Amino acid sequence: MYYLPEMRSSNAAFWDALASELRRDGWADLPTELSFARHPVPERIESDVLFSQTSGYPLQTIYRGQHRMLGVPTYDAPGCGQGTHCAFILVRKDSPYQKPEDLKGATFALNSRHSNTGMNLPRLLFARLAGGKPFFRSVVETGAHANSIARVASGELDAASIDCLTYVFFQDHRPEDVQSLRVLAETPESPAIPFVTSITTTPDKAAQLQAALFRLAAAPGHRPVLERLRLRTFSIPEPAAYARLLDYERQAADLGYPELA
Repeated sequence: MYYLPEMRSSNAAFWDALASELRRDGWADLPTELSFARHPVPERIESDVLFSQTSGYPLQTIYRGQHRMLGVPTYDAPGCGQGTHCAFILVRKDSPYQKPEDLKGATFALNSRHSNTGMNLPRLLFARLAGGKPFFRSVVETGAHANSIARVASGELDAASIDCLTYVFFQDHRPEDVQSLRVLAETPESPAIPFVTSITTTPDKAAQLQAALFRLAAAPGHRPVLERLRLRTFSIPEPAAYARLLDYERQAADLGYPELA
């Protein structure tokens, strides 16, 4: 999920390290590299997906019953806790907005209506302010966090909800793209984006994938690979934590704000 072209070698090194752990278990014919061409929010998790990372909200909606969760990452970045993350509401540094309430009547960017950080988390944040009525002048679906960042930075749109890890990776690799932006607010927290495999992966194979992932985190020799992606460790997924994301959806609806608008 966290990928810029500048991060290709870091993500490739992560897969190489995980594949090396899997080969210790006798796995053969592993993919030689990650696929970087797939859409970040595809229509479904296809049966050939061996290892991927998928936003927690669509796992409860459009991907329900299509996956097995393997591990929850903890990242070393602002906005992240133990197995958690959030979204940042970004505005231009020279904008007049000082708090979320000030965005009433503004134009807002989200990456996808299926996104947890782009839609679900800010929906709850603004549901608490909207009084059951539309809050923004317009909400524009941009197709990607990178597009949202660009359209706010250019002044075309006023604000966006951006995954906190996406924002920090832009700061790491494309600081010029976010130098004109600032964080106005944080959304409610969420369980971090988990690593998953397709539901068609057998339970035994999924268990081996999970064990290899945890060995990767524990091996000192792999630590530089993890640090390049700001990864600290992994934890066992708790399905109830991700079900809480549907509670956020219900809370927003109960406040009369079922859609980010």
